[in-house]
Amino acid sequence: MAKFDIIMPKLGESVEEATILRWLIKEGDLVEEDQSLVELATDKVDSEIPSPVEGKVVKILFAENEVVAVGKVIAIIALDGEDVDVQDTAVEIKQEKDVQKTHLAVEKDDKNSIQHTDRFYSPLVKTIAAKEGITQAELDTIAGSGSNDRLTKKDVLNFLENRTKSPQNQKPIKSAAPISINAGDEIIPMGRMRKLIADHMIMSVQTSAHVTSVIEADVTNLVKWRNKVKIEFQKKYGQKLTYMPIFTEAVAKALRDFPQVNASTDGNNIILRKQVNIGMAVALEDWNLIVPVIKNADQKNLAGLATDVNTLAQNARNNKLSPDDISGGTFSITNFGSFDNLFGTPVINQPQVAILATGSIVKKPAVLETEHGDVIAIRHKMYLSLSYDHRIVDGALGGAFVKKIADYLEQFDTTRNI
Repeated sequence: MAKFDIIMPKLGESVEEATILRWLIKEGDLVEEDQSLVELATDKVDSEIPSPVEGKVVKILFAENEVVAVGKVIAIIALDGEDVDVQDTAVEIKQEKDVQKTHLAVEKDDKNSIQHTDRFYSPLVKTIAAKEGITQAELDTIAGSGSNDRLTKKDVLNFLENRTKSPQNQKPIKSAAPISINAGDEIIPMGRMRKLIADHMIMSVQTSAHVTSVIEADVTNLVKWRNKVKIEFQKKYGQKLTYMPIFTEAVAKALRDFPQVNASTDGNNIILRKQVNIGMAVALEDWNLIVPVIKNADQKNLAGLATDVNTLAQNARNNKLSPDDISGGTFSITNFGSFDNLFGTPVINQPQVAILATGSIVKKPAVLETEHGDVIAIRHKMYLSLSYDHRIVDGALGGAFVKKIADYLEQFDTTRNI
């Protein structure tokens, strides 16, 4: 009788394992092709995994909340709906789990070994720690980006990289300040996504030398053009024309003009990205944040960008993003103007080297130069603030880049057809 192994998929670049959040089926169930089997979580995204075949679920090999490596068999489906022999696979998985438990139980007296602790450390993390001489005290201070604050291989390697830097370039790891709880205070545990965001923000500030440049842009022509065409645009393309696609278009052009900003760094090398993939920060209903990515933004017209912006934002709020939707970004935009904020100083979305914040568009009196002299007029103005990694982007480059974005917005063609 034929069987089909459900394999733990690779849910994005650099993802080596995932946590089983919830099984949507049980042993003995008949499933159809494309029926959702399980909810998985990584340090990047939560996903539902569909069945590639139809048949009968004869074995579930991992329980909820277990962490499973990419490529491992997590369930077995009998293709003809009948039971099949799954003993060998089940025994193999059990043996692997027993080995992991044995590793967890082992305690060494050496000062650099990993002693017993309430915090879970995977065998891989323990092996790296032992090899690199990471003490228990050091290991306990490393912020974990995995499920339930679990330490991942990436966390340990980042720690090692920072530890090898000269002392003057290192920032001491500080414990949280003591907090007193008063009568009436409400304690709300951080959710998994909020913890990931917090860890990512701290890591970014500790990694990059943040500098912010701010410029004010006169976007009167852009505002008038959008107001004139937005109804026709929606009728023609079935998409609302917000300002975000227009901002994205200007940023994509500027990134082609300044490829040094469309980059990443590993601390020793600068990697200039071939693709222009722009991430846009989306605020979720629970006040968490996620950054889906518009791929090849420089190759798309305004209708294509509007479709991507609206689709990605909707999928983000409905928890329908795929791992590919949030990977591969080379630059990011966050729209502070959505909340009537004038400007902000955003934190860089690692491993990128810059992020743009767009402020609220407001009417202001402004001095205009005319052939008959200076006049005061009501204009639509907005602030653009660029945070950039001063290790890679100097003030001249950062200032020129954000000025170029402002130029594209200010010089918007009001005769442009949709």
